[in-house]
Amino acid sequence: MLKLGFARPGSWGSFWAVLTLVGLATRAAQRADVGGEAAGASINHSQLLLQRLQELLRQGNASDVVLRVQAAGTDEVRVFHAHRLLLGLHSTVFQQLLSNQSEVQLQEPRDGAAVFDKFIRYLYCGELTLQLGQAIALHRLATKYGVASLQRGVADYMRAHLAGGAGPAVGWYHYAVSTGDEALRESCLRFLAWNLSAVAGSAEWGAVSPDLLAQLLPRSDLVLQDELELFHALEAWLGRVRPPPTVAERALRAIRYPMIPPAQLFQLQARSAALARHGEAVADLLLQAYQFHAASPLHYAKFFDVNGSAFLPRNYLASAWGAPWVINNPARDDRSTSFQTQLGPSGHDSGRRVTWNVLFSPRWLPVSLRPVYADAAGTGGDAAGVSFQKTVLVGARQHGRLLVRHAYSFHQSSEEAGDFLAHADLQRRNSEYLVENALHLHLIVKPVYHTLIRTP
Repeated sequence: MLKLGFARPGSWGSFWAVLTLVGLATRAAQRADVGGEAAGASINHSQLLLQRLQELLRQGNASDVVLRVQAAGTDEVRVFHAHRLLLGLHSTVFQQLLSNQSEVQLQEPRDGAAVFDKFIRYLYCGELTLQLGQAIALHRLATKYGVASLQRGVADYMRAHLAGGAGPAVGWYHYAVSTGDEALRESCLRFLAWNLSAVAGSAEWGAVSPDLLAQLLPRSDLVLQDELELFHALEAWLGRVRPPPTVAERALRAIRYPMIPPAQLFQLQARSAALARHGEAVADLLLQAYQFHAASPLHYAKFFDVNGSAFLPRNYLASAWGAPWVINNPARDDRSTSFQTQLGPSGHDSGRRVTWNVLFSPRWLPVSLRPVYADAAGTGGDAAGVSFQKTVLVGARQHGRLLVRHAYSFHQSSEEAGDFLAHADLQRRNSEYLVENALHLHLIVKPVYHTLIRTP
């Protein structure tokens, strides 16, 4: 059960108390000024100073250093007349480089040389405008010359655009690895995991490195139609990249074959080019999947451990595991819906359904996601050892496609998980959580089998 994190009625008293105290403090200060010295005034000409610094850079007045920036592999050289003091204030690298020289030659990659004027402008004015394609070049320059504030600013920009689905996540992941930026690397991984279907169908998929693929495949938070979609995406990647056999076999072993119905497994064995080449490497996993589907979960769990990741569903969008829910004007009235999910991924449970009722309320009430009905076959002893994880995906539309912007997971162990969407301003029409004034959710229920006591 999820809880909306809006203010509760009991919090209004504290709110008014703060206002009262502030008001009293203000009036007290005003009384203290009566008959005393007049309050001080503020004069702010910072914008004028920025304009003068821009003019100083543009005209090169009183410059004492010359930077000659050459694009690697070309004869192109850009010349900047600069000031040793201003460069040294931001960068100890420049401070040491320019200590005994009035002219220096700098070699930069072509993309870095193309944005060097923006980089220098930041050192003078503390601001710049950048586009997605310039982020890596500017971050690399900031890192090379030790401009920590710009390095942090560009990294924040990249993470923000990843969350909105606008950034090239694959390229930025590889860059983050090369620079050791762990926060950016994690942001890229999370975006790719939550939007793997969109990425696998794009040109970026062919640029995925074996290392990145190895980071993605074990994750249980991958958002996909089903496990078969992941297999086909992997097979397409193998066909494009053609990695060494050890890499291909390791990747194929990361597929969760028990999550694929037997009829589809038969088709894969008969038609898949990847399994034709590497079938022996995953033969034990295929046998395990067939055994899992052939027996009841109760019987299977007496002899085999079902706690491994192979038996844990990912965030599947197929109707067997959840349902989309579009809530128009979510800040106004209560909403409710219901849907059914399969009792478990085993073939033994394929015909068994659990009905879920969902309530969404913007007025201090929780969003509840409870099973209200399971068919007779699913309520007996065979349901033992199953619990349910619940995931709510929040979508956002970017460049004409709906991407997952946030994912919240909840477990059966607690009836309420507090502060669901606590920081979402659903009253604001341009909220990042809303698409055309509607909240786009996808509700996912993941059945999890637990190992039972084994019979002797």
